[in-house]
Amino acid sequence: MKIEKLIGTFPIIKNPQTSLNLKPQILPLLIIAQFACTSLWFAGNAVIDEISLKIGLEFSDVGYMLSSVQFGFITGTLLFAVLLIADHFSPSKVFFICALLAALCNTGLLLVNLNKEIVLLARFGTGFFLAGIYPIGMKIAADYYDNSLGKVLGFLVGALVLGTAFPFLLTAMNVNINYTFIIKITSVLAVLGGFLIMLLVPNGPFRKPSKQLHLKAGLSLFKICSFRKAAFGYFGHMWELYAFWAFTPLAIQTFNVINNTSFSIPFWTFITISFGALACVLGGLFSVRFGNKKVALLSLFISGGFCILSPLLFLAPSGLFLISWSFWGMAVAADSPQFSTLVAKAAPLELKGTGLTIVTCIGFALSIVSIELLSFLSLQLNSTLIFLFLSLGPLFGIYHLKKK
Repeated sequence: MKIEKLIGTFPIIKNPQTSLNLKPQILPLLIIAQFACTSLWFAGNAVIDEISLKIGLEFSDVGYMLSSVQFGFITGTLLFAVLLIADHFSPSKVFFICALLAALCNTGLLLVNLNKEIVLLARFGTGFFLAGIYPIGMKIAADYYDNSLGKVLGFLVGALVLGTAFPFLLTAMNVNINYTFIIKITSVLAVLGGFLIMLLVPNGPFRKPSKQLHLKAGLSLFKICSFRKAAFGYFGHMWELYAFWAFTPLAIQTFNVINNTSFSIPFWTFITISFGALACVLGGLFSVRFGNKKVALLSLFISGGFCILSPLLFLAPSGLFLISWSFWGMAVAADSPQFSTLVAKAAPLELKGTGLTIVTCIGFALSIVSIELLSFLSLQLNSTLIFLFLSLGPLFGIYHLKKK
């Protein structure tokens, strides 16, 4: 009931072409489908220990497994952007097909003769087809909502963040659970999410399909000053976000070792990431009053500050460490829907989907670099120091957002 009250504040939009009222269930359906499908994202990460034991992964291989889904995602988004998939074809159909194929790739982790190559290929394929889920979901939202887009994307990206955290919750619920259960649950959820969009969410009233294929259209968007500033801010945000999520389990483990504590790694990873979902929603609500840019800037300032102070957090009392890490999880995610809104607003109507897709593509490419950097540094430096290097992202984003 509470979410219905929040969602109920969105205006009913009329389709200028058909004069049909927008059905109020569209946003809840998008939220549910986005949560269901993006649960695939970190499904492999949540069970990485079990898979490592089964197939004998070395520690150096773990970084590649963490990055393979990201690499698949940027490959998919690059192809989608070049071919203008999001603007040329029905986004609901693209979402549906990609949800089915991503779920199929995820089930590759259930093969009896599992080995390192199959794991990397399955995670790559999952990431590749997630390119037709996350940015396409935002495109569908942009096709339905205009003035309230920042608020809507707050809910939508919040669902993605919660979906990312969900596998860790399943792991935390029973430490003896077979990892195949998590893979099966997330795959079934993705299929159901795809069917929801295909059957119940038609093309939106603000959709303006691109009738011709212009292979350079995506890159030409960077000539638009407002688009470029929003994109560069997003790139700084992405340098920090996924590396922070990927290495939060290591941070909790490191704190346990230093302070002789025994906090549940999957449970507190879930808490940290899921707090980001709450922050996305709150950021979306605040953006209505304060504007998308101000919310994004504040988030970058706070998360950048946590990056710089991170070595001290490992020396803090247990409660302060957990609270600080959870608030960092809020700040690191809160600006994501605001940057997506700024990007969508800056792009021409017929290229909104392509603009969102290509910016997401480059952002996730940067996340691979930061994940691999932290993976390398974790072998060379004390683990308490590696999060300092994530501050480069917020500093870069702040500089370009404030640049005139």
